[in-house]
Amino acid sequence: MTGTPSKLRNAALALMTLLLLLLTSCAQIPRSGPVGKSTDESAGKPNNAPVFFPVAPREGAGPESVIEDFYLAGSGYEDDYAVAREYLTQAASVAWKPDQRTLVFRSTRVVRTGVENVFNYELDVAYSVDADGIATQFPEGTKENIPVTLTQVDGQWRISAIPDGIAIPEQTFKVIYGAYPIYFYDPGFTYAVPDVRWFNKKKTVKAMTSALLSGPAPYLKGAVVSAFPSGMKLTRESVPVVSGAAQVDLSAKELVEASSEDRLRMQTQLALTFRGQPDVVNVELRANQDLVRVEDNGSVLPPVRDKNVPARQIAVNDGQLVRYENNRISPLPDIQSVGALGPVSPAESPVSQSVAFLNNSRTTLYSIVPGQPARALTTRSTLTHPSFGQQDWVWTAGPGANGATEVLAYRPTNVAEAAAMPTVTLAPAWLAGRTVKEFRVSREGVRALVISEQNGKTRVQVTGIVRNADGTPRDLTAPTTLLTDREPDQGVWVSDTTVAVMKASATDNVTPELLSLAATQPQQLAPWPGLTAISAGNGPEEIFGQSADGIFQRLGNGWSPQLKGPVDPSFPG
Repeated sequence: MTGTPSKLRNAALALMTLLLLLLTSCAQIPRSGPVGKSTDESAGKPNNAPVFFPVAPREGAGPESVIEDFYLAGSGYEDDYAVAREYLTQAASVAWKPDQRTLVFRSTRVVRTGVENVFNYELDVAYSVDADGIATQFPEGTKENIPVTLTQVDGQWRISAIPDGIAIPEQTFKVIYGAYPIYFYDPGFTYAVPDVRWFNKKKTVKAMTSALLSGPAPYLKGAVVSAFPSGMKLTRESVPVVSGAAQVDLSAKELVEASSEDRLRMQTQLALTFRGQPDVVNVELRANQDLVRVEDNGSVLPPVRDKNVPARQIAVNDGQLVRYENNRISPLPDIQSVGALGPVSPAESPVSQSVAFLNNSRTTLYSIVPGQPARALTTRSTLTHPSFGQQDWVWTAGPGANGATEVLAYRPTNVAEAAAMPTVTLAPAWLAGRTVKEFRVSREGVRALVISEQNGKTRVQVTGIVRNADGTPRDLTAPTTLLTDREPDQGVWVSDTTVAVMKASATDNVTPELLSLAATQPQQLAPWPGLTAISAGNGPEEIFGQSADGIFQRLGNGWSPQLKGPVDPSFPG
């Protein structure tokens, strides 16, 4: 590729970015209109959804320039990518499906191949987004080649063969795409579980609906359920919004035959999914465009979204388990003394008085319930901080007898002192060869944060917990990965889409990070010297750190001293 096309391309990219930013700062959606006004793909647009006007093909442009300009034009989604299609032959224009995949790149170059008129568009890929908005992040240096074949049409180079999808610069992606949670249920229909997707900001309502009907992301399959039966589809190419009502036209047979409870759950699932769309006030289910009545007889309770944890924390003070709340400590109610066991890393159930903790060497997991002494559950060479999930299952991870990593779950509640305790041992293939540093169950109990290490490299991942019909854990799904430049060894849930992680150190400054399923970059918190433990309540303002100088709570862009004495504080869960 010659220097001149590169300079032209860089100038075009800079101009495009400036145009996007200007449009973002001034574009407005009317907030009022005549009664009965109908919108289609404009429904649900944020106030600042931008529009990009790409450049049409330039006469005499060479093959490399045509390829670069075509992909720059892929940011112009108006009129079904009309300008981008001008770079294609007629047959290729008809066949090309731009919405099938979006590759987001940090940098690109056009590379000649050994085949005449065939080139590779080489990308340093930052993200890949599929047709259902499922995004995969990639570390810097991840390469992907897109094969492109060109031919001459009336003396001008045009693209005759191209894979489906578009490729856009990272800065453009951040402006014209947004993160939107679609919602599924836990298996008991008690909690709403977010499944964050990435959509073009001007196509959200239709895209969200199609994604919801396609089912959960791979890491949630088997862990969540949907009110929509498999195979149910949209029967219109759009989801119009009329006077604030999103009209969702679904397969008539499945919708009409569904029970009233299932129809209500469908409507609720869509309403949760559209909750961030400003034009949508309510949801109508339709069959063959006829309104289908949804009745609420009180038998279906609305699901809990972003479940809160109690305000108290459990901690260790002078070798005993204590309650830490409102910057004061008090005895843990109805729990016998465990001082002789040297408790550390305590966890408390959010729904009962069950408690779990490790011994001082972090090799034995204990549980204790009111009216019974502490009970040793397992001993390994090392164990992770215990974490409670659904139905009072308490989780930890450590090496098994052969050294391979195992994830363990025990259910100490409602078990007589001498009776056998329900126990599950899982060894998911994706953890083979890895050492688990942290395993924390999410507040709704459907997912788990897993921090693991192999050969000095750390991964921060979220997995789904698959259960049998009686709630017994059965498997952990192949996870989704949250990228971080650091090597954290501790993490906690902050909300239903965000975790806080850090690498503990008693001697160095520690900079915790917020990692979100709905963000492309980590958010660094203020550093603090000697942080050795982290806990989180409800939201980023309720993050606590511990050092040798006591407990500190996050306050703005700093940390506020709380209490010195208790250690290892942890919110229920």
